[in-house]
Amino acid sequence: MGNNGMNRRDFLKVGGISTLALTLGTSGVLSLADQSRALASTADPTKGRGWGGYGPLVKDPNGFLDLPEGFNYKIISTTGKAMVNPNGDLVPGLPDGMAAYQGPKNTTILVRNHECGTNHQFPVNGKNPWSKGAAGGTTALVVTPNREVVDEYVTNSGNIRNCAGGASTWGTWLTCEETREMGHGFVFEVNPHDPENEMSKTPIRDMGYFSHEACSVDPATGIWYLTEDNAPSFLYRFTPHNRRQKLGSLQEGGILEAAALDELPGNQASTFEKGQKVGIVWKQVNPERAKEDARDLGCIQFTRLEGSWFSGGAFWFDDTSARTDNGPNRFGRVYRYFPATNTLELFFESQDSNDLRAPDNVTITPWGDLWIAEDGNPAGDRIIGLTPEGNVYEFAQNVFNSSEFAGVCFAPDGKTMFVNIQSPGFTIAVWGPFARRNSARQFTMSHAAPPASFAPQISDKVKAYAEKEGMSPLAAAVLDRHGVTL
Repeated sequence: MGNNGMNRRDFLKVGGISTLALTLGTSGVLSLADQSRALASTADPTKGRGWGGYGPLVKDPNGFLDLPEGFNYKIISTTGKAMVNPNGDLVPGLPDGMAAYQGPKNTTILVRNHECGTNHQFPVNGKNPWSKGAAGGTTALVVTPNREVVDEYVTNSGNIRNCAGGASTWGTWLTCEETREMGHGFVFEVNPHDPENEMSKTPIRDMGYFSHEACSVDPATGIWYLTEDNAPSFLYRFTPHNRRQKLGSLQEGGILEAAALDELPGNQASTFEKGQKVGIVWKQVNPERAKEDARDLGCIQFTRLEGSWFSGGAFWFDDTSARTDNGPNRFGRVYRYFPATNTLELFFESQDSNDLRAPDNVTITPWGDLWIAEDGNPAGDRIIGLTPEGNVYEFAQNVFNSSEFAGVCFAPDGKTMFVNIQSPGFTIAVWGPFARRNSARQFTMSHAAPPASFAPQISDKVKAYAEKEGMSPLAAAVLDRHGVTL
């Protein structure tokens, strides 16, 4: 994930709204008709206002965050301000990936990455750093049901460029270093209930030494999938030796592999014969030289992989800078991979018929919609929602500056969404008439066809190949985009 700078005057100006909570709407009170529509949206976000979501965005009078009517936001943490603890620490800069966990007394514990390098005005000042002089790491916020932060503390420190990561099934956070500088470039496991312990400063070396971005675990198998943010990028999977999914199991090591197209030595598509079936295979790589091995083995080369999410039997990830040969306006792709069938599909591709640009974070909401956060839309970065029924809607837009959204996650009860604006550094709580949790709909989203306006443009030739080979057109699109002559 990138970041955009802001001068000190702008930083101080926005600091004045760091504790402001807004209820959107011209009067501040919903009419009975609006309340009725809001209740309809709570029951089913595809109904009510006819937008396939929560209705059009309402202009924020404070010029910070546009949201649909009826939704509220509150800035709960600001870079450079004092943490809510007795130590006098300051909130570190560049908040990025994040996850939410159940805390004591009905609180939510947020674990938050900080993408700081070796020198930052607001570093992560831990007591037990892995590497002295490295400014990155993770912090935690304990948030009450009424969105008040009652504690804030460092959970891991001494890292470089903690960008994204992923939540385990046993209540820990895997934080990933997006670098290969100064001996950094590893994954660390953070326990929000046991901050800065020995595990938090122990790199999981078998998960690879490369420029990590995000990781997600398949709860059915305990296998992790990892993205790389460094061109060319590769997609990896990590199979732990101990797949019991418990605290400490990842430290026992495992096997690291990279995704490839079957029988594609040297990534030369010319070796394919007419009618030859092509599938995804995983090729083992040396964790200490994962990128070099993946390149030498002819694994699939992406442009710059970013966020990931596992839900409903599917692993979602995106290539935020992907471009095709179809023109300069194409910018970004979203993929999904089905481990059960070993199928990789191209779900979304930026094109002239849609305006989503630079997909970064991807999240399946508690009620089953796919949310995509932008990082690079010249009109202002947004959070875009896609429903299993094929509807597309805007949920949020950063109208304050050009910095990205990061770390979209939901409280365990699903009533509050948390998100970061990376620069100058805000953590924000958003609440309103969110739909209720719906596990069945989450599964449906992971197997749904993309909305018509977002589906990749697939030629008749690719469609014919897919039909002949008994594969989905979205799977055939992957082969077409990655050099296979169909």
